[in-house]
Amino acid sequence: NSKLKSQAVYEAIQKSNGFYHATVDPHCRSRMNVPFRIGGPDGDEALEKKFLEEASKRGMIQLKGHRSVGGIRASLYNALSLEEANLLVSFMQEFYIQHKTVTSC
Repeated sequence: NSKLKSQAVYEAIQKSNGFYHATVDPHCRSRMNVPFRIGGPDGDEALEKKFLEEASKRGMIQLKGHRSVGGIRASLYNALSLEEANLLVSFMQEFYIQHKTVTSC
């Protein structure tokens, strides 16, 4: 179950075209804690704050990353169901669609 939950979150990050950025090398990633930045590798603090605010309105709390690292940290402990993890993934996809920027080549 933890594998399915973490795979869903990492897949949402991977499919975001760099909007979400996983901060841990793929070979060292945890199934329990998924840290990531929003808006690129260094993160966009305003976007991350907005993400946390909107997530909180949906009952998704304690997503703020560690104070020394920043960003977002999704904790996928055993008490969190697969359905709840999928709600986070759906929210991530909606947030991406609402806030992505279109760049021209």
